Amino acid sequence: MSMFISRLRSLAFVLGLGAGVLGAGALGVAAQEFKQLELTDQMVTSFIAAQKDFAPLASKLAEGGETPDAALTKELEDIAKKHGFASFADFEDVGANITIILDGLDRSTGTYTDPVEKMKKELEEIKADASIPPEDKKLAVDDLTQEIKQAQPLKYAANIEVVKKHIAAIEELIPEEAGESGPADEAPAP
Repeated sequence: MSMFISRLRSLAFVLGLGAGVLGAGALGVAAQEFKQLELTDQMVTSFIAAQKDFAPLASKLAEGGETPDAALTKELEDIAKKHGFASFADFEDVGANITIILDGLDRSTGTYTDPVEKMKKELEEIKADASIPPEDKKLAVDDLTQEIKQAQPLKYAANIEVVKKHIAAIEELIPEEAGESGPADEAPAP
């Protein structure tokens, strides 16, 4: 599994998307199976506000495995609707769109690198790394090549600026161990 995929999944989980990864599967097996949306300030602020209501359900989601029971599914739907989303799936889509921006955003410079480009760079680094055993390298190259083929580039560039406006509130939701470094270690994005 590529660093991109594992970082995306860990970011998605801490942003309340654990339900989607475990339940309805907005991110699914491949990183780009979600619906790309043009984010608005309202969508992002509603997503952030919903986190306090979803947080108590995290342990239930983890215990529920891949398919949450009907009662938990109803709770997820109700919370999503309370915060202005048509459904929990819509909430997940917004979270996945935020996550894809976060994964490509350098918080110290405010620059964004499309995740597809990041995966291509990672692929070149793996190919050039002589310390990786040949069998492992082949597996890693094959997996990452497949992920790149399936990945979609960012569809709505305006989402970058929308997420940047809310970066401080979003970073408060992310534990330090979720990313490469925590918000305290990085300068805020412009």
